[in-house]
Amino acid sequence: MEPSNTKVSFALRRISTEQFAIIEDAFTEGKDINLTTQLKFGANADHKIIVLHANFRFEQDDTPFLIVEAAGHFTVEEKAWTGFYNEEANSLTVPQGFMCHMAVLVIGTTRGILHAKTENTPFNRFFLPTINVTETIREDVVIELN
Repeated sequence: MEPSNTKVSFALRRISTEQFAIIEDAFTEGKDINLTTQLKFGANADHKIIVLHANFRFEQDDTPFLIVEAAGHFTVEEKAWTGFYNEEANSLTVPQGFMCHMAVLVIGTTRGILHAKTENTPFNRFFLPTINVTETIREDVVIELN
């Protein structure tokens, strides 16, 4: 595996909006709001792509009223991919720092998608706050390959 402080050459190849929903009937003005965050990781070994999904749900009483999920598809240079790859386990071990960097890019993209999709609606006042991804991704990420 590549050392955590090694620079990795990569490129953002694709952005996809995986989910978006406004559930107006689930929102009540004045009630407390909770924001849940979920990051998911995947990979495509044939194309040397790492995929990071960022899912956000604005909820009241554990019921979502606004959902947005986006994915960033990143190609990784051959040398780095080889360094991440564990042949015996058929998995990638991606350094925490690199995964955090990709997460910041995807979360920022998701923030923009949320703004664009809610623009000129009453739901535009809900936005994604800044997120310290190092509190979410605390260690290297292992991605099982199929």
